[in-house]
Amino acid sequence: QVQLVESGGGLVQAGGSLRLSCAASGRTFSRNTMGWFRQAPGKEREFVATITWSGGSTYYADSVKGRFTISRDNAKNTLYLQMNSLKPEDTAVYYCAAEQSLYGGARSSVYEYDYWGQGTQVTVSS
Repeated sequence: QVQLVESGGGLVQAGGSLRLSCAASGRTFSRNTMGWFRQAPGKEREFVATITWSGGSTYYADSVKGRFTISRDNAKNTLYLQMNSLKPEDTAVYYCAAEQSLYGGARSSVYEYDYWGQGTQVTVSS
């Protein structure tokens, strides 16, 4: 059974940092594009960041560019999101996702991902 399990969320003050992890099990995603999305209450799920299979290409939403960094460790089958200079508007449930296709490019649409984690809550207080 394929699973993506996020961890590292929590409550942090504005300006603080958090590091999210997404551990994959059931299969390797070392040859697949992966990404992070988030969903705030009453809003649609939105793209945050994506990384290609080798880590050679990354792409970010304008709202997080310069503050968030996506990375991966294929040996550990784990995806990361380092979040710095957090703002109250970053409050949301954060989801990791993986594409089924191999050796794909950067993906920013929810419809391009086939596997999803259950999400981890990030709350930023002002």
